[in-house]
Amino acid sequence: MNLVDSFSEFKAGKNIDRPTMIRILEDVFRTLIKKKFGSDDNFDIIVNTQKGDLELWHVREIVPDGEVTDENAQMSISEAQLTEEDMEVGDEFYQQLFLHDFGRRSIMAARQTLISRIMELEKDQVRQMYEERVGDLVLAEVHQVLKREILVVDESTGKELVLPKREMIKGDFFRKGDMVKAVIREVEMVNNNPIIVVSRTSPMFLEKLLEQEVPEIEDGLITVQRIVRIPGERAKVAVESYDDRIDPVGACVGMKGSRIHGIVRELKNENIDIINYTGNPSLFIQRALTPAKVTTIELDMDEKRASVYLKPDQVSLAIGKRGTNIKLASDLTQFEIDVFRDTDEYEIDVDLDEFSDEIEGWIIDELKNIGCDTAKSVLELSIDELIRRTDLEEETIKDVMKILEDEFSENS
Repeated sequence: MNLVDSFSEFKAGKNIDRPTMIRILEDVFRTLIKKKFGSDDNFDIIVNTQKGDLELWHVREIVPDGEVTDENAQMSISEAQLTEEDMEVGDEFYQQLFLHDFGRRSIMAARQTLISRIMELEKDQVRQMYEERVGDLVLAEVHQVLKREILVVDESTGKELVLPKREMIKGDFFRKGDMVKAVIREVEMVNNNPIIVVSRTSPMFLEKLLEQEVPEIEDGLITVQRIVRIPGERAKVAVESYDDRIDPVGACVGMKGSRIHGIVRELKNENIDIINYTGNPSLFIQRALTPAKVTTIELDMDEKRASVYLKPDQVSLAIGKRGTNIKLASDLTQFEIDVFRDTDEYEIDVDLDEFSDEIEGWIIDELKNIGCDTAKSVLELSIDELIRRTDLEEETIKDVMKILEDEFSENS
């Protein structure tokens, strides 16, 4: 009986090669033999990898009648000669075993063991395959939309992947049947099951999209040194080329933005700043604060802190909407960046903190968040602009403006 074929239904669609399948079968039947006979010492399991079959043989030594001390290891000469007349004492008697010899319950137990072993092997194969692919870009079809996650099917393997809501960009909306691009972030083991988590918010996702759109990155002519993101809002990418003939920023952006536009659309209009990487920290910080133009920079290398001075009209650009620009610049350069207003005019100005007895601290903080750290920097802006750029009410802004104006009228 071809035992491999008897269990072939478990192999179908499992992507398990025949030698591995046969090795599993051998282990399963050794366990079966041990349960029935107490030991597998006197049993041969012969595997024919070409035919794909497996045979079980019980091997016993022939001894004189009345001298059998171990029925698993010995057989009397008279019993052996009933089957083969030319058997002699000292010979080995080979008896082939078949499935029905083990009984229905044992066969069912073997089937369950086999199913379990194959499932474990398949899980391990999936885990290993996707651990090796962490960081790779995948194209997957939405299979099921749940409250906290979306289940997608990898187009290349047919395996189920998980896209959690936390790994989705703000504005992402998918229906069943939609195609989704994402990057393989990690493989989690939950109750001994591999869960492949994919992400659209990871910096790796943006890096792979760039690699897909920019041949020079894939060819190694341009290197992506660092990427930082606030998904769906803004990203900064530092690139470098070791070939002076190649402009890394221009190559990534493409003619009239042709290469970057597709990525921006994929990332729900995420604003992407691509800058030249440099080992000069002062110059790197200056580039990272784009689109703001920096006047001077003072560095504290021990504290990894930078004091950046800008013209008044550049401060809000450096900080960015809700502080995103300065946060990303700090993350990209790995420096804490403090922004200061630089002016050549020696006119009187007053720090906002000086008004803490008249203006509540949270209001001062709100104004500082948009780059207004002095009285005159607030007064330079209109009420409408302050309403638009802060979360302050109009009445509150008018009260603040009056307090600040009164300060200067008293000093004039």
